[in-house]
Amino acid sequence: MHFTKPAWVIHKDSAKTDANPKRLSIFSVHVHPDGSRIATGGLDAKVRIWSTKPILNPASEESGRPPKSLCTLSMHTGPVLTVRWAHSGRWLASGSDDEIVMIWDLDPNARGKVWGSDEVNVEGWKPLKRLPGHESDVTDVAWSPGDRHLASVGLDSAVIIWCGFTLERLHKIDQHQGFVKGVCWDPVGEFLATQSDDRSVKIWRTTDWGLEAEVRKPFEDSPGSTFFRRLSWSPDGAHITASNATNNKGFVFIAAVITRNTWTSEISLVGHENTIEVASYNPHIFLRNPNAPVATANICSVVALGADDRSVSIWQTKSARPLIVAKEVFDRQIMDLSWSWDGLTLYAASSDGTIGVFNFEPEELEGIAPHSVQEQYLAKFGFKAPSIPEGYSHLSTPMQMQDSHHTPQNDFDNNGGEEKINVLVAKKSNKNKKRINLSSVPSAAIPSASTNGLGPSTSMTSNVSIIPVHDFSKRAPSSRIVASSAFPSPPEQPFDSSHARGDWSMDMDANMDSVSISALDGPTSQAQTQKGKSRSGSDEGKGTFARNLGGNVHRGVGVVKEIAGGVGGGGTDGLWRDQQDFGLSVPPIMTYLNCEVEGAANDILEVWNYESGAHTRIMFASNKEVQWLDYVPSPVLLAKATNVFCVVAMQDGSVNVYSPNGRRLLPTLNLGSPASHMDANKHCLMIVTLNGLLYSWNIKKQSANFPPVSLRPILSNPNTRLTGVSTRSSGVSMLSCSNAVVYTYDLSLNCFTKLADRWWNEGSDAWQKQRSAVTAGGNSSKGLVAYVEGYCNNTPVAESPTATTSGGAGEKAKPQWWAEALTLGHLETRMYAAKMLDSPVEYKQALFAYARRLADEGFRWKAEELIRELFGPVYWRPGRDDGWTPTVAGMAKRDLLKEVLSVFARSKTLTKLGVDWQDTLKKAASDD
Repeated sequence: MHFTKPAWVIHKDSAKTDANPKRLSIFSVHVHPDGSRIATGGLDAKVRIWSTKPILNPASEESGRPPKSLCTLSMHTGPVLTVRWAHSGRWLASGSDDEIVMIWDLDPNARGKVWGSDEVNVEGWKPLKRLPGHESDVTDVAWSPGDRHLASVGLDSAVIIWCGFTLERLHKIDQHQGFVKGVCWDPVGEFLATQSDDRSVKIWRTTDWGLEAEVRKPFEDSPGSTFFRRLSWSPDGAHITASNATNNKGFVFIAAVITRNTWTSEISLVGHENTIEVASYNPHIFLRNPNAPVATANICSVVALGADDRSVSIWQTKSARPLIVAKEVFDRQIMDLSWSWDGLTLYAASSDGTIGVFNFEPEELEGIAPHSVQEQYLAKFGFKAPSIPEGYSHLSTPMQMQDSHHTPQNDFDNNGGEEKINVLVAKKSNKNKKRINLSSVPSAAIPSASTNGLGPSTSMTSNVSIIPVHDFSKRAPSSRIVASSAFPSPPEQPFDSSHARGDWSMDMDANMDSVSISALDGPTSQAQTQKGKSRSGSDEGKGTFARNLGGNVHRGVGVVKEIAGGVGGGGTDGLWRDQQDFGLSVPPIMTYLNCEVEGAANDILEVWNYESGAHTRIMFASNKEVQWLDYVPSPVLLAKATNVFCVVAMQDGSVNVYSPNGRRLLPTLNLGSPASHMDANKHCLMIVTLNGLLYSWNIKKQSANFPPVSLRPILSNPNTRLTGVSTRSSGVSMLSCSNAVVYTYDLSLNCFTKLADRWWNEGSDAWQKQRSAVTAGGNSSKGLVAYVEGYCNNTPVAESPTATTSGGAGEKAKPQWWAEALTLGHLETRMYAAKMLDSPVEYKQALFAYARRLADEGFRWKAEELIRELFGPVYWRPGRDDGWTPTVAGMAKRDLLKEVLSVFARSKTLTKLGVDWQDTLKKAASDD
């Protein structure tokens, strides 16, 4: 066995120079079915594709042929948490914490320099389709056998099933009660397995997507602190190996082996010293006795485990001991594992930003059987896979439709730019003839999946032929390795285009009235309807005709200016002079306003205010086509749009909320005062009115998050002004003020509380001075608490009369215990802020920093009080309601206490306290 760690496989921080690059975490790695490439996803929000030959062949690495880095894909806006190649090798799926699953496709025309960097793509991959639908981070994706389905899971506790051919959303499963962090398919195709932070593995039937079984026992005491719970199904279909399981009341970390049909876990893989993040089976079946016939008793498997103890172990199920244990080969925990299709190479990715590669000789993995053995063995289950949509195959050869009056079998057949990127070849016409090149389609128009398919599409005629670029017919698993003539290997791809298919950049003469290029963005299907026009007299069918409200309205913007006086913004404040003055103002009335839908750059909400004051027009457009419009009697001051709703706030104090299709989701809201600030996030809406009232609604539930609240408590000082507002999708409001304080309204306390205050900068050792600009909307990769503290740090001192400046010439000497008091107070505030903003990672960081500070200072009574708060009642048991909440920020308090006690036990001052409470915690766990 040969082990290597290629240093050039790196996701680097763009803020650092190439001479001193900073490695960012790699969350996922996956090997292409032909073994020539790997894909990695990382914290830099990029998918990177690398050649494997320089990894496995030192001579190739030294020569630089083929190039090491093949392609960088940068359409995601958040860290990429999972990458998975389709079994056909044609598509790559990636999932990110931007809530999107992206499908990538090979595109020889996409090669060249990466925009905004010095990197060069020697192999071209383009975004084929974006699949919105999740409401939080996408943690894992998996292709089913034969690529019939794609499953995605995420932190919204949902499992979404997509069609592997059309990429249409088929089904959503929402029966998990916690973050879903792992998914795998039964190689037979009969079941799907998912693993969640609700401490369960659930088995789903693929015939009706119903729940087949639920396994809980090995996970009852599993910690909820792992990034992933990636599980794997054995190639013989007999077992599932699930990560993050425990024995002995949570003190022994194991991988649980679940048996098919009985769905029980009687086998454990024991040996890792910390939680197991990922399990991955070798794709080959192994024979205990290679000379004996293939039978259940003669079959075993090889599985690899990666854990938070920075080690990788490889097990063969016929042995009670692992084949290999690689300890401390990484500096941080293992995030993902992937076997090559030949079963001889294992790739491991770590959060330290590196990958490790274990390359075996065939004789080292004794009894490895060819894939044909697996095919024969799986046939005994007798499961019949669902039929393939008509017109699709897994062959890469273009297939021409023979029927001149072919009627599409699904909504994706005739939409240019959709799942099957159809090349339309029409006979020459004397009118409406336009020259088209496939590469001229804007890259921003990436199709999105919808819950119910696309809108009506025009029927095809005898003088138009469809040439699907992607065909997916059923083929045997053994043919997954793609032939080089259809899919160039890395040595060929950069230097010779002869291997690329000739239909990638084809000139087409087409009647543009018949070509429908549309995109769906957002989880709610924003229908992109078009007029379907019948073709020449030879066309026997009529095109579908769908109307849009305002579809023929001109969208010219004209001169954008402020409307002064009269009905306009100049007299707006004067209309409300009798109201309390909180230093708030309303925006000026502009002749034109627009707002892009979050996550969908081609969808835009537009407002026209007319100087005559007769009316105001509201319009929603997608891909420059008007979808709907509305008229309102009062000028619009503010407009916002999410992928769930659109909202406009008017001068007369009323608010209209629309669905993406233009329906009113709520009756017109009358606030009695115009809006001064407004923000929207997913299904939550927040407004601050001129008279100083704070409103918050959940549009999805059509209810208020809390009654209207006056801002007098935070704006009573005449020198304090409201400088900005923001709402989280949970309904938590953030209000930033000129005194360098960020507030929120705590519903449980019925009071405004501080999330961050620059006061802590006067002496807290934990205050992070962020000199860079704060990311708008709080999407900084450093976390929400870091974001609000960054705002406080960047507020100009002149606007913060109550804050003092540190480091000046006249700075006074600080009193005794100044730094200790402010540091502890700051960390306590930071823990509260992380809890309110639902940021478990930052809560954990603040808690451990707080515990270390208590240990360093030897504050025994504070430490004991913290322990009792996390431990709870001595006789508390799960399911018992005695007023104590066992979780905080989504994490079990006693799980956090284990790590806090280890900090105390290692300290010089609180060792006895930590050890005594560790014993108490063990006794309480054993009594459960």
